[in-house]
Amino acid sequence: MRRVFAIFKRELKAYFVLPIAYVILGLFVGLTGYYYFTLVSNFFLLSVRTPPGPDVGQILNVSERVLRPLFGSYVSPILLLLLPVLTMRLFAEEKKSGTAELLFTYPLRDGEVLLGKFLAAVAIFILMLGFLLLGVFYLAYLTSMEKGPIFTGFLGLFLQGIAFLAVGTLASSLTENQIVAAVTALGVLLLFWIIGWTAYLFAPPFDRIIQHLSVIEQFTPFAGGIIESKAVIFYLNLTFFFLFLTLQSLSSKRWRG
Repeated sequence: MRRVFAIFKRELKAYFVLPIAYVILGLFVGLTGYYYFTLVSNFFLLSVRTPPGPDVGQILNVSERVLRPLFGSYVSPILLLLLPVLTMRLFAEEKKSGTAELLFTYPLRDGEVLLGKFLAAVAIFILMLGFLLLGVFYLAYLTSMEKGPIFTGFLGLFLQGIAFLAVGTLASSLTENQIVAAVTALGVLLLFWIIGWTAYLFAPPFDRIIQHLSVIEQFTPFAGGIIESKAVIFYLNLTFFFLFLTLQSLSSKRWRG
């Protein structure tokens, strides 16, 4: 684990030496902050305009009016766009600069290199979610809010995010061009994003299989305050599958080298 931690520290430092971490964090905070402010403002305007009545509790539900659309409709697409940029340099930069060969001459296993780099990207991602969590906690302080949807929403975002990072890590291991890596990862993620839209074109049981592969479909329960084991397993399987493919990519390059 010491060697994994050494790679982790090296990659984490590289994120902040280069402007990439600051740009991604700035974009994430700016975009999510804008949507957060819009949703909260609309909610408070609605609370002022809604007359008292027996259904006011359902109408003025913070989780439904703010958290659910924030997590599902806004934060997830932002992660879809930003996380491929976060991972594009992990291996592509090493190849372009010529340090990849040097890195793999060290007494390091491919899995240790992969895990160290991947965890560094996950650390930046957790920092991104931390900024969002501050805004949600502030809203919980101002209003009466259920804590369950907060937990499930962030759990869903985390599981979805690490799956996105795994896809981006694989793309970065396949090329030395960072732009190509980012675009490739974005293309694969978009496929998982829109695949559920075509499920109706297939006959059973293939329609359910196609629907199951949709990252939107799997995230919906989390945004609604529900943890479904099949959704958790889906995201973990997706993460481990693409990390496994990345490991095979690294091993084949070491063997050829």
